Amino acid sequence: MEIGSLNWIGHASFLIRDLGKNIYIDPFMLNGVEDKADIIFITHPHFDHLNQDDLKKITTPDTTVIVPKSCAKEIKKGEVFPVEPNRDYGVDGIKFRTLPAYNIVSDRLDKHPVANGWVGYVLEISGTTIYHTGDTDFIPEMNGLEVDIALLPMSGTYTMDVNEAIDAAHAIKAGKFIPMHYKAVLGEENSKLAEQLFKKRVKNSLLLKEIIPAKYSFQ
Repeated sequence: MEIGSLNWIGHASFLIRDLGKNIYIDPFMLNGVEDKADIIFITHPHFDHLNQDDLKKITTPDTTVIVPKSCAKEIKKGEVFPVEPNRDYGVDGIKFRTLPAYNIVSDRLDKHPVANGWVGYVLEISGTTIYHTGDTDFIPEMNGLEVDIALLPMSGTYTMDVNEAIDAAHAIKAGKFIPMHYKAVLGEENSKLAEQLFKKRVKNSLLLKEIIPAKYSFQ
């Protein structure tokens, strides 16, 4: 079955439009994409995933903001819906489950510790399952996971690099694999190289164009 639309705003930020709802995941650097949100999914509290300025633009008092329990207090507006890893939930007709999102590579362990309870989401929307990993390495929980669309980071800064993302794609059973969380980190030239490698080695890969490319740099 088809969803209405899956739009890559940039970085790890997506807008899904379906059944008259605007559903955001990690809204950041919206740059003019300011449709008011019915539901917002937040994976963790880092500024490029939970950004107060961007949340203010799209959150109304009726917006449901789904957020890991450990950072629920950071949500200032809307109806807060705290979640924990490895649970099944439903809100406003949308079923979803949470998977843990964390680092296992030694030099990243302090970036996204498993103990923080940060998450990725598997959303079920109009019969289509979409897995947004959040910021994570290739973790055991991905092995054998079955979804229609998998959104995988591949920057290598705090997350999987392109080769690790390819390994994750080989472990996940998905109809489409879409890379994310890399352009602003890798730069234009390295991003193109990463895209070429990902597309070459991952069957059913799909490279999305950003609605409006976000421009910022990690320090």
